[in-house]
Amino acid sequence: MATASSANTASTTTTTTSKEKELAASKAAVSDAYEKLMEAKSHFKLAAEAAGVDLKHDAAEQMAKGREKAEILGMQASSYMREKPLATLGIAFAAGFVLSQVFSRK
Repeated sequence: MATASSANTASTTTTTTSKEKELAASKAAVSDAYEKLMEAKSHFKLAAEAAGVDLKHDAAEQMAKGREKAEILGMQASSYMREKPLATLGIAFAAGFVLSQVFSRK
């Protein structure tokens, strides 16, 4: 009987040691995966920041172009108003009349 009991104890010890090794290996694999995930996160963050800088630069260029276009259109409108004041007055009156009809409560 003593041999059967010692065999069970040896088997249990071997199983426990095997499970401990598997647990340690699993912990190491999770740790490695976590490190790789954090590294990938930092790479994505750097890429996003670089893309954001590029978008910011493009947006600034588009804003500058829009500002130039608005200035040109403003100068054209000013010159038209100086050249044709009666036509400008008529256009302003017509636009005001149309807007008043649209927003009036009847």
